[in-house]
Amino acid sequence: MLLIRYLKKNSKRLEFIFPSRKLADRALYGFFGTVIFVLLWTLIGFLIFDRPGYEQFSGFLPVPTIRALYVLAFDFDFWASVYASLRRVAIGITIAFVVGLPFGLLTGFYRKLELTTYTPIQFLRMISPVSWMPVALLVFKSFESAIYFLIAMSTIWPIVLNTSHSVSNVNPQWISMARNQGAKNYQLLLKIVVPSSIPYILTSLRLAIGVAWIVLVPAEFLGVSSGLGYIINDARDTMEYDRLMAIIIAIGIVGFVLDGTIQLVQKSFNWSWS
Repeated sequence: MLLIRYLKKNSKRLEFIFPSRKLADRALYGFFGTVIFVLLWTLIGFLIFDRPGYEQFSGFLPVPTIRALYVLAFDFDFWASVYASLRRVAIGITIAFVVGLPFGLLTGFYRKLELTTYTPIQFLRMISPVSWMPVALLVFKSFESAIYFLIAMSTIWPIVLNTSHSVSNVNPQWISMARNQGAKNYQLLLKIVVPSSIPYILTSLRLAIGVAWIVLVPAEFLGVSSGLGYIINDARDTMEYDRLMAIIIAIGIVGFVLDGTIQLVQKSFNWSWS
């Protein structure tokens, strides 16, 4: 509570750094939350790993992890793995978008198609993406293709459902007016539905990235020789627990940056049509 009061009292001093009061509050409370997280991490870590027989796991504590994270920042192999993972996520989500976006538009636009596909979509999206691993290994010749498939299978459903929902939220008066002017269905989709659905589509992209980033690490256990999942597995096998924890933290940081980037893009399209 004392820290909260201090942050509120001194938030005005940071206005020259953060032009918006809302942004300043978010930064201050974000810092406060990070401090609490590190303190809890330290406390729980000491309670677990400070016991006899657990000394070898002390690398999971904050100080060794931060040191290993600093080393990772200058490790070329680490950045090569980050690039490999980002490439896989980008390709997998692209496949999901190419399939899911038009399918979502169509199911949202045509009521009968939505009713027909509702049950299969709900059934398939409840299947854990990781459970598709054996199927992916049997169907695809390379591990890379299998990973793309797993990411696409995990991200296509939020894209389909959010896009379909966005179509149902289009002002029906616009549709009626356009039809009265002689607009065809494809014109309605391209000129009215798609532009008004962009905020929802970006939301689906944000959800898809979050899901893909979660599925990526176990997917990279399949047998590839690069990627964040691979180097986590390698750190576990070599019992470099400080490096392992540093990679986990790095995964969180990269995912946080990706999510923040999508949020910034969303704000550019944050309009409300009525």
